[in-house]
Amino acid sequence: MSKKLVQVEHLQQYFPAGGFGKNKKYVQAVDDVSFFIYKGETLGLVGESGCGKTTTGRTLLRLYEPTGGRFVYGDQVIFDVAQKQFADMLPYRKKMQIVFQDPYASLDPRMTIGDIVGEAIDVHKMAANKQERYNIIIEMLRRVGLNSEHANRYPHEFSGGQRQRVGIARALAVRPEFIICDEPISALDVSIQAQVINMFEDLQQEMGLTYLFIAHDLSAVKHISNRIGVMYLGRMVELADSYELITRPLHPYTKSLISAIPIADPKAAKANKRIILEGDVPSPLNPPSGCRFRTRCPYADTACAEKVPEWREVEQAILQRATTLISVISAI
Repeated sequence: MSKKLVQVEHLQQYFPAGGFGKNKKYVQAVDDVSFFIYKGETLGLVGESGCGKTTTGRTLLRLYEPTGGRFVYGDQVIFDVAQKQFADMLPYRKKMQIVFQDPYASLDPRMTIGDIVGEAIDVHKMAANKQERYNIIIEMLRRVGLNSEHANRYPHEFSGGQRQRVGIARALAVRPEFIICDEPISALDVSIQAQVINMFEDLQQEMGLTYLFIAHDLSAVKHISNRIGVMYLGRMVELADSYELITRPLHPYTKSLISAIPIADPKAAKANKRIILEGDVPSPLNPPSGCRFRTRCPYADTACAEKVPEWREVEQAILQRATTLISVISAI
């Protein structure tokens, strides 16, 4: 078993939304999210828009300061809000990087591609001279399918797919261990998405990278992820092995997401039953009591409004009971 590189415990991120004193309101963007990622693994994080996926990733890098929870990277506590423990992030900026969702907004239009990729190299003093700096920049551009001629151009001269490759090269420039991929393919054409996913997989093999791959498209995430976590309204509702989650989902929200995946075979698509959820997503400013999914869940009852579901391993318990039953039958 690989070593756990990332451990997140009870992460919370609340944003102020007006009011004063006791009447002060907060948007509960992320509430009590826990997961871990093994070194060299890809964890997919999916859910509809506004569920807190991006906020989770940005909070881990402390682009947003956390409201609550604990984040351990390797053996180092990056933050523990309860203990008021916060590490200096500068050394960890080299180890943890992010690829932003919008390749049009995440690149400075006044900087050349070479300077965009080389900025982090300068900040962390990774090059002894200009020639070494140039060599690193060209190597990173080459790794993402660009060449030395692109280094002197500006972002507006590139397509969306090429700009996203520049964003990936910028993240790779400091040779990180962990990269948060924040919907890196959602702004790209479908024909380009497969190329970028394949490139992420190749880079992972070449450089030993660990990914938190955030997306809302399960059909894309299932190809790159070892495990997949599903979020709804700021909470994690299911987390499982990629194949297990797709073939045997347990949560009704996960089942609905999977039923929406397009199927290329017309006969199979016709036989596939689409699960359409009723109602609208509640506001994170005033989420429902108990289970947050209960207002749209076909199985909800009165108990769902009173108790928050416990985050626990279900499938393993089922397997253990099944094994016990088989042993009993065999004994008989």
